[in-house]
Amino acid sequence: MATNCSQLKMRSSDNKMYLTDVANTQQLFRLVQSIPSPKAEPFKLWLAEVAKQRIDQLQDPELSIDREVCVQQLNLFRC
Repeated sequence: MATNCSQLKMRSSDNKMYLTDVANTQQLFRLVQSIPSPKAEPFKLWLAEVAKQRIDQLQDPELSIDREVCVQQLNLFRC
């Protein structure tokens, strides 16, 4: 995958342990940003929108409250 990745032994579907590339959140974001495929573009746009919303919430904590109220209301309708 990338030079900054580590490897951990993880159990696979055949119940054997294999070394698997792992990355932290920052490494994953950098990896996604480096993908030149047009198929990655929707994910990049979504990621940018989520990051913008989070920054907006940090600047205006009331937005976080409004969002939480919406999430709670959606959860009520799912039951």
